[in-house]
Amino acid sequence: MDAAQATRIVEWVTGAGLAGMAETELMRGFCSRLVEAGLPVARANMGIDTLHPVLEGRIFRWVHDAEFEPISEYGRLVEGTQAEERWRRSPYFHLYQEDQEILRRRIGPDHPCDFAILDDLHREGQTDYVALMQRFSAQGAIGEMDCIFSSWTTAVPQGFSDGEIETLRRLVPSLALAMKCSSLTRIAETLVETYLGRDAGRRVLNGRIARGVTDRIQAVLWFSDLHGFTHIADTSAPDEIIPFLNDYSEAIISSIHEAGGDVLKLIGDGTLAIFKTKDQSLACRQALAAEEAMRRRIKELNRDRGARGLPTTEAYLGLHVGEVFYGNIGSRERLDFTVVGPAVNETSRIAALCHSVERSVLVSSAFQAAAQDEDRRAFVSVGRYALRGVKRPQELFTLESALED
Repeated sequence: MDAAQATRIVEWVTGAGLAGMAETELMRGFCSRLVEAGLPVARANMGIDTLHPVLEGRIFRWVHDAEFEPISEYGRLVEGTQAEERWRRSPYFHLYQEDQEILRRRIGPDHPCDFAILDDLHREGQTDYVALMQRFSAQGAIGEMDCIFSSWTTAVPQGFSDGEIETLRRLVPSLALAMKCSSLTRIAETLVETYLGRDAGRRVLNGRIARGVTDRIQAVLWFSDLHGFTHIADTSAPDEIIPFLNDYSEAIISSIHEAGGDVLKLIGDGTLAIFKTKDQSLACRQALAAEEAMRRRIKELNRDRGARGLPTTEAYLGLHVGEVFYGNIGSRERLDFTVVGPAVNETSRIAALCHSVERSVLVSSAFQAAAQDEDRRAFVSVGRYALRGVKRPQELFTLESALED
């Protein structure tokens, strides 16, 4: 590879990174250009940690002239597991521990095999292996993401030449930088959607971050909480409380998301969510579908937790329809992207009444009126009730299915 070819590859990967190209396309384009320029790469891996509630990172793969899965994801390493043991025996771990930039191993019976991966590569016909690490400065690290690992192999009998290895050392940092940019975009999306909610997160990433900028919208409002949580928290072992909340939050939030809703806030054991579509009756249908899925999940969860001797509970749910302000609310230093307005307060008051009227779900007359005819037939009136902070008593309804609980 001559200097002009190397320059063109750097220019391409720089432009692709600035354009926001996905990691898989970056990897494919970079490796293909290496081969076209005469560098005999047969396969390549690039791994980078991330910030994600479940995943620890991703590995992007490229194999010359082969169809394969270009991405694999790995969870958090737990000490004492096989995954953690494999990591400690890997060339990447060696680079990280020794703070080295490069590790090279010739592959074959005439060469030492001090890493298990070399045996696998030998069986695949590879002859040379190079691992590289691009470490970030402390200011450039994001959580556990403080470096990028990559490995490069060839199947030509003589292996890589010294000049080809030097070319890799000069060119791979440009790919690593583009991959880091793409990964940071993914991390930003994950973080805002995880902590703000999917719709609110997308709005923030699209620039809706000015203080006081809100939209006036009509939405179906969901507020749920867990029955007897205070008693459970007081009587359970401290290390059981967070797993307890996580189990029931997973059941509730998954049900809301699958039905098309957006979770805006977790308030202790409470969940505030909205369903908003142009067709309000459809939003009501989505909320009812989420309620049904939540009950099913909690029933299965209670069966599992009960069999293990763990505390169980049920969810109380209030549903309402109303106008709210949706957007950035707070101080200059701390903003929240959420909904506010009298309708939000009414929804929480309705949910709070569930315990008093001994019903697991209560819906407002506004929700009942907005629902589709087919759905309205499933509602049963429980009478008129005064809601704290609301001027007039209103009729509340429950679901026929909830009467069986």
